[in-house]
Amino acid sequence: MPQGAEKLQQETLHRVLAVARQLSASADLRQILSVIIDAMRDLLDAERATVYEYDPARDELFTTVAHGVAAGPGAAEAEIAEIRVPTSKGLCGESARTKKIINVPDAHADARFNPEIDRQTGFRTRSLLTIPLLGHDGELVGMAQVLNRRGGPFDENDEEIAAALAAQAAVALKRGRLIEDRVIREKLEHDLDLARRIQQNSFPSTLPVLKGFEIEAWSEPAEETGGDTYDVIGFATECAEALLVDEPGRADRAVMLMADATGHGVGPALSVTQVRSMLRMAVRMDADLEQIALHMNEQLCHDLPEGRFITAWLGELDANRQALTSFSAGQAPILRYVAVEGCFRNLDADTIPLGIMPQAKIVIEQEFSMNPGDIFAVISDGIFEAESPDGEPFGEQRVQEVITALKDASAGRIVQALRKAVDDFTRGMPAKDDRTVILIKRLRDS
Repeated sequence: MPQGAEKLQQETLHRVLAVARQLSASADLRQILSVIIDAMRDLLDAERATVYEYDPARDELFTTVAHGVAAGPGAAEAEIAEIRVPTSKGLCGESARTKKIINVPDAHADARFNPEIDRQTGFRTRSLLTIPLLGHDGELVGMAQVLNRRGGPFDENDEEIAAALAAQAAVALKRGRLIEDRVIREKLEHDLDLARRIQQNSFPSTLPVLKGFEIEAWSEPAEETGGDTYDVIGFATECAEALLVDEPGRADRAVMLMADATGHGVGPALSVTQVRSMLRMAVRMDADLEQIALHMNEQLCHDLPEGRFITAWLGELDANRQALTSFSAGQAPILRYVAVEGCFRNLDADTIPLGIMPQAKIVIEQEFSMNPGDIFAVISDGIFEAESPDGEPFGEQRVQEVITALKDASAGRIVQALRKAVDDFTRGMPAKDDRTVILIKRLRDS
């Protein structure tokens, strides 16, 4: 080999190794892409280069980084609007399918070349080298295209250099994608954890204590965030505008809510949190249950996407009159244990769920006397529909059995037992839906 050629080969090798070190030193995907296209252009003495990533889900190649496409001829690396190319078309597609380098000395004479980009940009593609970027297992990671070698068409030596660069580029690109996916996943997990904490903090930290009654509530989402929510707001009759949640013993009335949005996750969690906020504001404005339900429904009809709705139960407990007013929009069954009869008289929904019809009929007529030993339980679908490993639902009957067996126990003990019964029944099966309970009990010695 002539001394000059040998020296050139050594210089090229050193430059390839230098590029490999650059690629191994970076974990930023955009920086990796920029290093690859610069290396392809400079080592092959070309005018431009483009790197495509491979999207296996859509079987497409896509790029957001190229030389000069957005900024005009002669520009350095530029960010561009995403370009997508199916692997069934063009030189990139053929190279991706065959996993072989394609060397085209005269682009416009090759039927596989698409001249549309040249027409759009005013650039003239003469020679073209298309290189597949393959992982160590032969997996397609992406593609590179290098345009217009300054000394004429690309030759076999250029192909060897391109292949060496492609091997390094594929490893770096795959690593960068994995790191980016991990960063995105960690951010998503952080955001979901934050959303969960925000939602959990929206539940009342303490429940009002009303003379002669016990109120217990509990909620557990199926995912990081849930489509269920509840609230219990206590206040005194003589100062209805002052919420007394943090002053046990002073409240003699309580307004309660349980809401269940279709689905579970972040979207439904936002919807039910909105409902809870509406309730808080309405109670501060001294609205009655019928007004609250009416305005909630109208607002949700405006706000919810088509096909989405919220089942909800609203109740008001008056300790002075030992009476409970109940209204259900699509939430059923509601369990009412009548102690003097020793049986359940369960309730159906009063109207359709909220957010479906702006003019839905909302009339609150159901008021019940809460006599000593009576229990009123509002329970979301996630408990009734909790499944055993065999696919059998927990069902309404089992809920009634738990309540009946512990009818003389405290409200907190009943809810705790219900949770345990569901856990024992499902035997570790993951919850498919959120689980929420509000349970009201009239004490016998009051």
